[in-house]
Amino acid sequence: MTSMQTTNTTQDPNYDVIVIGGGPAGSTTATLVSEKGHRVLLLERDKEPRFKIGESLVPATYWTFKRLGVLEKLKASHFPKKYSVQFYSKSGKSSKPFYFFENDPHESSVTWQVLRSEFDQMLLDNATEKGVEVQRGVSVHEVLFDEGKAIGVRAKLADGNIENLSAKVVVDSTGQSAFISRRLKINKIEPELRKASIYTHFESGIRDEGIDEGATLILHTANKDSWFWYIPLPYDRVSVGVVGSIDYLLQNRRSIDGRLDHQTIFEEELEKCPAVRSRIENAKQLFPVKVTKEFSYRANQIAGDGWVLVGDAFGFLDPVYSTGLFLALKSGEMAADAINDAFEKGDFSGERLGQFGSEYVEGMEAFRKLVYAFYAKEFSFARFLKAHPECQQGIIDILSGNVFTKDVSTIFPPMRQMCPLPEDMTL
Repeated sequence: MTSMQTTNTTQDPNYDVIVIGGGPAGSTTATLVSEKGHRVLLLERDKEPRFKIGESLVPATYWTFKRLGVLEKLKASHFPKKYSVQFYSKSGKSSKPFYFFENDPHESSVTWQVLRSEFDQMLLDNATEKGVEVQRGVSVHEVLFDEGKAIGVRAKLADGNIENLSAKVVVDSTGQSAFISRRLKINKIEPELRKASIYTHFESGIRDEGIDEGATLILHTANKDSWFWYIPLPYDRVSVGVVGSIDYLLQNRRSIDGRLDHQTIFEEELEKCPAVRSRIENAKQLFPVKVTKEFSYRANQIAGDGWVLVGDAFGFLDPVYSTGLFLALKSGEMAADAINDAFEKGDFSGERLGQFGSEYVEGMEAFRKLVYAFYAKEFSFARFLKAHPECQQGIIDILSGNVFTKDVSTIFPPMRQMCPLPEDMTL
């Protein structure tokens, strides 16, 4: 993989754009704005690349990678190639794999399963190569406002000094920390999707053969109160996680001493999912399980005067369709186009910077409805497609991430007849 590159602190505190956070959304925004000749500073809190969840890409990320100029690096990487996604029912029966190339033979139909520490660093190195000033080990203490307009940040630099850094635009790419939206109190948890996940990595887990070796597997437990992801990664690793409602997964499941024992919960759920258990029964768990909860949320505003939210800093849906990385990359791309337009027009209003918001949210809504269908116990995709075969293309388009290039809305009226779907959320 590419080596870590970090530029030195500049003495000039004035920038065109400051990006807070070095994840995929932030590095994408920074790269595409820098390419237009603007002075961009990206501040990343962690001194070194670290473990993150969200490891599976969807085919539509190809086009953002093409714009960023990282396709050849990805093709040359050791990340497993992902040709499909496959679903397992509560009885353990597997669906036919959804092969993306059967829908579109273009090379974009083959994507990757990524180790986030390496993948995120690849995108940061690319940003540096494209002129972005990247500083690691920097903690942003606050976004500075003047009469309601963001004008910069106050940050503790890697050398320990605290400085005010000014910019015409501040981009929040702080992930689920959601730096700006939480401080402005514009974040809202999705009450019907109050989920939790417990996850870890295993070494030497069983993989399928041939082009199915890198497939994402989505597997229901026997009671359908939870589900597992199974994602092949480099170094003979697999990422394995269980997701369920907070009430089911974490409540009333305490050990004798009164503390939550997440490892025990994970293992209890494995017993309800033999298809996963059999794949890892001879595998080695690489680190203690980690827990994330209440991860479905959204801000009711995507931009304001002088500031923009991208990726998880704006909102996150659910891990079931591997949309997190795609939406991070796409929002970064769309935000960069809006920021570049703002510089051309000399207009850094929230309206100008957030001009992509309606289109972006419309794409999120397609995923959101499909998430609700997945969690409806009475709903079956197999039965739905048998009754409405004309909807298969729409399902494949959503799983592929083609929600910004195709009209997928036609599948939802008939789907609503078979399960409850939410009303559209708008900005």
